[in-house]
Amino acid sequence: MKYYIIGERELVLGFSLVGVTGTVARTREEALDAFYRVTGRGNLLAANVPVQEERPRVLILTEEMTALLEEEVREWQMAGDYPLIVEIPGLHGHLSGRKTLTDSIREAIGIHV
Repeated sequence: MKYYIIGERELVLGFSLVGVTGTVARTREEALDAFYRVTGRGNLLAANVPVQEERPRVLILTEEMTALLEEEVREWQMAGDYPLIVEIPGLHGHLSGRKTLTDSIREAIGIHV
């Protein structure tokens, strides 16, 4: 299964050590460009020409990147298409106001241990 990460330089470097390719993004434009390339919608810098290479099945985004691409990510998830989007904390931990995966699971099943 092919994975791809969009995030901070240190995280992209760390994931590359285990064979996951990625893109470093610092701004919304960089993140959006990488997101469009990975999802097959095209490359903003190349006049929205779709990328012909095989798309990853899992896209890993840091919470910071998800915050920058909130509308696009929500739209993509509602469509239910690949790649699946997995959100991970950034270098500085969880962003305030965001639920952790454990919190979401507890809320979904209604069990608090």
